[in-house]
Amino acid sequence: MGIERSSVVPAPLRQVFDWYARPGAFTRLSPPWQPLSLVEEADSLADGRAVLRLPGGLRWIARHDRRAFDPPHRFADELARDGLASLPAALAMRWRHTHEFEAVDDEHTRVIDRVDTPVPAAILNSTFDYRYRQLADDLAAHQEAARHGLGSSTFAVTGASGLVGDALSAFLSTGGHTVLRLVRHRPRTPQERQWDPADPDPGLLDGVDALIHLAGASIAGRFTEQHRRDITDSRLAPTRALAELAARTGLRTFVCASAIGFYGYDRGDETLTEDSARGDGFLADVVAAWEDATRPAAEAGTRVVNVRTGIVQSPRGGTLRLLRPLFATGLGGRIGDGLQWLSWIGIDDLIDVYHRALWDDSLSGPVNAVAPNPVRNTDYTRVLAATLHRPALLPVPAFGPALLLGSQGARELATASQRVSPTRLTAAGHRFRTPDLDAALAHLLGRASAASGSPA
Repeated sequence: MGIERSSVVPAPLRQVFDWYARPGAFTRLSPPWQPLSLVEEADSLADGRAVLRLPGGLRWIARHDRRAFDPPHRFADELARDGLASLPAALAMRWRHTHEFEAVDDEHTRVIDRVDTPVPAAILNSTFDYRYRQLADDLAAHQEAARHGLGSSTFAVTGASGLVGDALSAFLSTGGHTVLRLVRHRPRTPQERQWDPADPDPGLLDGVDALIHLAGASIAGRFTEQHRRDITDSRLAPTRALAELAARTGLRTFVCASAIGFYGYDRGDETLTEDSARGDGFLADVVAAWEDATRPAAEAGTRVVNVRTGIVQSPRGGTLRLLRPLFATGLGGRIGDGLQWLSWIGIDDLIDVYHRALWDDSLSGPVNAVAPNPVRNTDYTRVLAATLHRPALLPVPAFGPALLLGSQGARELATASQRVSPTRLTAAGHRFRTPDLDAALAHLLGRASAASGSPA
């Protein structure tokens, strides 16, 4: 028994094959709804191996076959044994995946996946559909950047191991860029540089074309005095130190994370743009100070972009990771009256915003990284439940989040209402991959139709 799927992507043959051969390709192609995580990426499509973590401490070892390696037309990997943790999968499963690439014309490539396995095709169709959409969208984003003059560059990234940082680093690597991960521990690879947030080394940004600063303590949690201090201390002083270093070194571009918390926890039905005034609350104060901490770089002539991020949608983290199991078992529901506005963004659209901030010189200052169609909590609840084919019959009373987060945490997180518009991105002609919530959740949860990939 075997599976064969294919899709035509609008990119030259060599460009497509090179994308697969670069670090990060496996991360970009891994469906986020699957219970797998990458432990070790293959260093070569010729004879490398990838190690995946399975539930229960098990491992999946994918070993590449040198005999099948024929760039830019083919490579193959197969399930292998290496240690006790890999034995159950290797004994229970047969799996050989041959990846083939055919030039349709100078600007289009057919990607063909042939899998020798007893697994029924119906189980894997959503995986291949996801992979083809990711591949086409990522290649299109890199092509647009190249048309606007972005060549192979070196980007330094803080917070590279987080939800956004991991996805962004993989995206940039597959685009042919060098990603330097700024880490606090002693560097383990040539792709890491040690970063002291309190006193960054004067040479930290040597050879770097742009800095992407994502590091900061999670805002999720009960708003105790210690939690508020962690949120503040992890953002303000480290950001200012990096901004001052960027100013001294003449860095051209500094892209810094920010948040729509700037607008306060409840602005009613007001449509909020980058020109809207700061709102009320602890998070509004923190975000305003956070953005102000980048001022030394801006005043020195560095182009600074503050990415005001909405509620990121990904099964790998954030609110969707918490809500998915509840809704999957039919235990989900709206919060309070459900009328609060939720300004969301899919993880891949957020990656595209950061990418655009690197090459679009027209962007500077605050940029709202939200989808163009915010929804009310009751609509989010309805769409998520429908995507998972479950009812949403158990509304959460307004006092419920306060029991977990405290009154301030509930007010500024669980029941916050912000109707935010991506005004500057819209003016720049930015294209969102999934501007509507139903399409975004369907893609992220493996429920989308095969719009970009069709059976061979």
